[in-house]
Amino acid sequence: MRTDIHPEYYQATVTCNCGNTFTVGSTKDEIHVEICSKCHQFYTGTQKASAVRGRIEKFNRKYGVKTEA
Repeated sequence: MRTDIHPEYYQATVTCNCGNTFTVGSTKDEIHVEICSKCHQFYTGTQKASAVRGRIEKFNRKYGVKTEA
């Protein structure tokens, strides 16, 4: 087996645009991301229910799905 072929492994600090930071294992020592679980709408529960309903209704109209009234 060859030696010295694997990259260095770091405990990387991930920094989000919202200011949240956390640590993960990576081959990079610093990672910058635009969105994380602290600010993403799906994880925070701030997703607009009306927007979701609109997409469901659009799908149902497109494929002719009958909804119960």
